Amino acid sequence: MEILVPINSQESARETVKHAVREFPGASITALHVLQLNGTYGIGRMYVHEPVMVTEQKHVEELFETATETADAHGGSITTMTAIGCPVREIVAHIESSDTDHVVIGRCGRSGLLRLLYQNVTHGVVYRSPVPVTVVK
Repeated sequence: MEILVPINSQESARETVKHAVREFPGASITALHVLQLNGTYGIGRMYVHEPVMVTEQKHVEELFETATETADAHGGSITTMTAIGCPVREIVAHIESSDTDHVVIGRCGRSGLLRLLYQNVTHGVVYRSPVPVTVVK
């Protein structure tokens, strides 16, 4: 069985990986982080990717370290991967292009106005995923 665990924060990495390892023992688990680079990182038509990428790379390394340590602590193992683009599109594209059987994703941490203003990745994955999705609170 192939399990996909999209992660974007330390808390998300801990909780979702722990849930996936416990609920799907022996499964092949992949932790996926999607980098969302857009025009907000640019100055006019010139984009400043290098400083952003250095910061993001450090964040991703910390996320994957947390995910790997969590899996190890609960008797499992994971592989990690990064994609660049719209999180919902990239997660669903990964599901469709791989042998993913199930997705374990954290719930949206926003509430109120922030939830209305920003895209809810969890919501998008739940409604677009061709495989079952478990949302971890």
